[in-house]
Amino acid sequence: MSRKNVLVTGGAGFIGSNFVPYFLQTYPDTHLVNLDKLTYAGDLENLKEAEGQQNYTFVKGDICDRALVEELFAKYHFQGVIHFAAESHVDNSISGPDAFVQTNIVGTFNLLDTARNYWMNGPFETKEDYANARFHHVSTDEVYGSLGDTGLFSETTPYAPNSPYSASKASSDFLVRSYFHTYGMNVVTTNCSNNYGPKQHTEKLIPTILRKALSQEPIPIYGDGKNVRDWLYVLDHCKGIDLAFRKGRSGETYNIGGKNERTNLEIVHRICEILDKKCPVDRPYSELISFVKDRPGHDKRYAIDASKIENELGWQADENFESGIEKTIDWYLNKIS
Repeated sequence: MSRKNVLVTGGAGFIGSNFVPYFLQTYPDTHLVNLDKLTYAGDLENLKEAEGQQNYTFVKGDICDRALVEELFAKYHFQGVIHFAAESHVDNSISGPDAFVQTNIVGTFNLLDTARNYWMNGPFETKEDYANARFHHVSTDEVYGSLGDTGLFSETTPYAPNSPYSASKASSDFLVRSYFHTYGMNVVTTNCSNNYGPKQHTEKLIPTILRKALSQEPIPIYGDGKNVRDWLYVLDHCKGIDLAFRKGRSGETYNIGGKNERTNLEIVHRICEILDKKCPVDRPYSELISFVKDRPGHDKRYAIDASKIENELGWQADENFESGIEKTIDWYLNKIS
């Protein structure tokens, strides 16, 4: 990859802050500009590894600020966009959906439309200097809705979003798709399963379990704890994004999943078992598990068929859940020690 400028949005968030150091190290000849609003979910502490690197620039700003987005394109002449920035917590989307519509839909539109104006002379006519410029949209498996006891989400699964969060992400996916089919813009989308690993915000399930357990507080589990998710270690996701960005077919969607289905109850018990060994207290951590009222519209099961990205691009996960959760717990323990 020759020297060029690539825009990353939301690079101070959980997945973005794992991706940025990985990308900087892998492609030292690429200059990465990280645009992040630094909401509650973004933290520059997560990007200490990137600070001071010659091929990295941080810009505090909002993807909903069209003038700023256009200013950055004019300044850096981006040859690529990797779009992480999103409101992503389902509970927050239930209590305050407005921010999800603004960031996930309007913000994505601003980025897409600005990229189109800078990269293209008209529909299906790309400017010579931007012949290989690409827009990579990072999305979620939640756009597909909920699975029964069997089956997997594939790239052809009909969309059926069930929360304001997943509906806003579905909308952004459709915008990206439309810019390919209407304008011929070089886009690719990845839909991932539940990520976990270092730097995840404390509101999410696994950090919440760890935080509550280590504080000896009740560990809240929604409903009966039998909701199933397919867990993907964050660095494996980052490697999949990199592959799709570089080698994916234009206009295509690639699902990235960990093949690690677990119920929430299985997750909390496994974390408690590991903590019993690493940080023993006078009783098993599992005694702290507390069941709370289920949230509205709580999807029962997600699971991803990742065979397309595996077969087409050669992606495979390096971590299984057992190895990944050990690394995650060790990171959190080191952070609080």
